[in-house]
Amino acid sequence: MRILPVKWASVLGLALLAGCSQGPDGPTLELEVFQLVQQRVASIGGSAAAAVERPPLTRAALDTVEGPYIEVTVENRDIFAYLSQQLVRRDGSPGEIVVWRTEDNITLALRSGVLVATRGLGDDILSASAPVATGKPGPVTGGARSYQIRGLDNKTQTLVMACSLLDLGPAPVEIVEVTYPTRRIQERCEAQNSLVVNDYWVDSRSGRVWQSRQWAGPTIGYLRIRQLTI
Repeated sequence: MRILPVKWASVLGLALLAGCSQGPDGPTLELEVFQLVQQRVASIGGSAAAAVERPPLTRAALDTVEGPYIEVTVENRDIFAYLSQQLVRRDGSPGEIVVWRTEDNITLALRSGVLVATRGLGDDILSASAPVATGKPGPVTGGARSYQIRGLDNKTQTLVMACSLLDLGPAPVEIVEVTYPTRRIQERCEAQNSLVVNDYWVDSRSGRVWQSRQWAGPTIGYLRIRQLTI
């Protein structure tokens, strides 16, 4: 089985390829769902991209996938890609860092499910603080959050926001035919009359963040992230 790549439309004139990790033994993603794709990106010019019909996912197809994958959608463009897990590590701060990558090295770094860095999207988050605790996925406290963001002039801008955390209660989430018993945790961050709202759907039993909607900077806007396989 093989996967046909689906391109992310350009955010800043950049074409992103859907993730298919290629190693010495060949592709690790054996996802047949893309056999239903009838269209591919025909051309990309400037900031406009040809439309691509989103192929349907099925749980039967996902059950054939080896390794963890997430689906990431750039909300303001309604474009998406699949990213494979590339690295898991810990450092001197609480939480576990997981790096996810597309086929052409676009990466996201999540600390216990909280977005802390992007690379390759344009105007990336170079680093961000994460209000997490060891062994507790998702944000666990309010307070100050800081972002280091690369601007169009390649200079780094620092944005500090004051955040509060709300537990919005039980909110089961369905991801490709499976419903998970999650609670919706909302992080509201403000600075200079600007408001950022991040949402996390955290499993009530395992603590896993199955789905989130997180801000990725003023240029990219919000990313919708959901865990397809583990």
